[in-house]
Amino acid sequence: MTFLPEQWLPQPHGLAEKTILVTGAGDGIGKAAALTFARHGAEVLLLGRTEAKLEAVYDTIVAEGGVLPAIIPTDLAKAGHDDLIALAGELATSIPKLDGLLHNASLLGDRKPLAQASAALWHQVMQVNVNSAFMLTQALLPMLEQAPLASIVFTSSGVGRKGRAFWGGYAVSKFATEGLMQVLADELGGISNIRVNSLNPGAVNTAMRRTAYPAEPPNTNPDPDALMPHWLYLMSDDSKDINGKALSAQR
Repeated sequence: MTFLPEQWLPQPHGLAEKTILVTGAGDGIGKAAALTFARHGAEVLLLGRTEAKLEAVYDTIVAEGGVLPAIIPTDLAKAGHDDLIALAGELATSIPKLDGLLHNASLLGDRKPLAQASAALWHQVMQVNVNSAFMLTQALLPMLEQAPLASIVFTSSGVGRKGRAFWGGYAVSKFATEGLMQVLADELGGISNIRVNSLNPGAVNTAMRRTAYPAEPPNTNPDPDALMPHWLYLMSDDSKDINGKALSAQR
């Protein structure tokens, strides 16, 4: 709990009237965040590659009585600039503003020495983890500017803050994510209602973590739900003064 204010508790409807887009919303941290945002009153836009997974999240939100969400099936590995501009245009016809954008979709890629890394997979990791995040953010900035207070959160990683052997393109992409966050936060700070931060979840029991550490017992790490207060805080107006920060959900 490294940046949450002491004794901070989310309000039951603290995200009411907010619309938040979550990438990678079908699984892991993205799924947990989407459900958490919906449970606190937000309209959630579920963006992901696997429609069946998005439909399952959608069904859970509806069953729990949340605001009707939207499903946006999108393969960020293949989405180009024009595709994401068109997506933003379609959203603008149905919603007047966007209050939050959580960039959570990521590819792990190779866990090999750089000398053995696949160039094709390297490009794919950069496309999903960095290029698509840049293009989607750029496309959605006009809608974010329409919100009274808007929050952009980039999901980072410890290997994007200190390089580590064998993490290859994933680590480099997360360093780039931190740079993207810092530049955008510095550009918008003081002149915009949009705040921009990164959040490193740390070791979490997700499919990506299990792939990266196949010998590690999954129950040694917290489930995504246990860390959701951090994401909830950053999407709530209580964090309106935090901008340009590289934050961590665990010590």
